[in-house]
Amino acid sequence: MWLRLIVTLTCLFISTPSFAHGTDQHVLGTIMAINATHVEVKTPKGQSVDVRVNKKTRYKDESNPKGANVPAVGDRVIIKATKDDKVLLATEIHFSAGKRVPVPMQPVPVQ
Repeated sequence: MWLRLIVTLTCLFISTPSFAHGTDQHVLGTIMAINATHVEVKTPKGQSVDVRVNKKTRYKDESNPKGANVPAVGDRVIIKATKDDKVLLATEIHFSAGKRVPVPMQPVPVQ
């Protein structure tokens, strides 16, 4: 009897956080294209995801939180979006500058 009660309560408390998540979806990846109406993101699995943007979309630059910057092509993003008629609509876009690859140096001939 006590074992069943403990198992039931444990299952109840484990499943509760999943209800708090809501209907939002998250898109992670690198920006491939961006304009005033949409953002195209390439995910780590290689898929391309198109996310719509509107005037209510908030941008948060992780390197400058108080700035009013918008992301650029090549930046890493985490997009919080809602699904509306098979279209993802961004509510928040968290971004940071992508990795800057240093220019390779030419080898110096040794004499």
